[in-house]
Amino acid sequence: MKKTIVITSIFAPTEGVRKFAEKSDYNLLVVGDKKSPANWESPGVSFISLEEQMQGLGRFAELMPLNCYARKNLGYVKAIQDGAQVIVDTDDDNIPYGDWAFPEFTGEYDSLSDDLGMVNIYQLFSKQKIWPRGLELNLINTDFGLDGKLSKSQAQVGIWQGLADKDPDVDAIYRLTSDEECTFDKRAPVVLGKGTLCPYNSQNTTTLKELFPLLYLPFTVSFRYTDILRSWVAQPIMWAHGYKLGFTEASVYQERNAHDYVEDFKSEISMYVGSKQAIEIATSIANAKDSIEDNLFNVYQGLLKAGIVEQAELDGINAWLEAINKTS
Repeated sequence: MKKTIVITSIFAPTEGVRKFAEKSDYNLLVVGDKKSPANWESPGVSFISLEEQMQGLGRFAELMPLNCYARKNLGYVKAIQDGAQVIVDTDDDNIPYGDWAFPEFTGEYDSLSDDLGMVNIYQLFSKQKIWPRGLELNLINTDFGLDGKLSKSQAQVGIWQGLADKDPDVDAIYRLTSDEECTFDKRAPVVLGKGTLCPYNSQNTTTLKELFPLLYLPFTVSFRYTDILRSWVAQPIMWAHGYKLGFTEASVYQERNAHDYVEDFKSEISMYVGSKQAIEIATSIANAKDSIEDNLFNVYQGLLKAGIVEQAELDGINAWLEAINKTS
């Protein structure tokens, strides 16, 4: 099974990039951007420069804005073009532990009940008061009692989200009010039931080939919202097609690149106020009769109608589906 790791970076090769390049069972693609060093090079890494993106990925590359995290989409297309069957998302400031790996996509796992709505999965991995970026703000102080809602069951997982130690994925409110580092507890993987959802990100995540269309990162929303909105779009579509989302204990630790927390907060405002509506739209539209690709397009049409994304996003979705269908 061909497996590819995709990273986008504007920095010289980091420790995280070098460590992921050592994973011999994976190919590593790094997507460049306008700010990336012109002479970017690192052993064991395929670097995709802006020039190569424009030459090889055509219209879709032209639609993706410069200096935008969504240029990572071009790495997904290249991975699919090269025959990947599994794609791993991570960032250049995540450093894998020596035993970094993901569970099998099919198996018997601890599973949360169906129809719990939004939950804070971090509560199963830590006693610390901490929540993932994208959790609705009115749920920050909620004790979900998730231990009592677990049972063993057979599951077809389509996406695994691995946690990150030290400086995990949290929102600006957490960083401005606490910013306490976290080392998550070791525990067995957990799979979410249908109708039970939690935000997942692009920092330590693996996706099965059948769900590659759901990798699309929207570019007309903010940097701090793009992967979270992707998760709200993906989960109802996954349920409609028999797949589930799973979470694993931390397999990386993050040496976070410098951030301005107030600027992060500004970038997250649309996420705080728009996520509930985005979930409702995706849940109401996703269905088993339509293909994953059609569901994706139809959900984004709903998001456009609600003003959550802009018209250019539909152009991006069309170009995305055209690109991945040419290469799949």
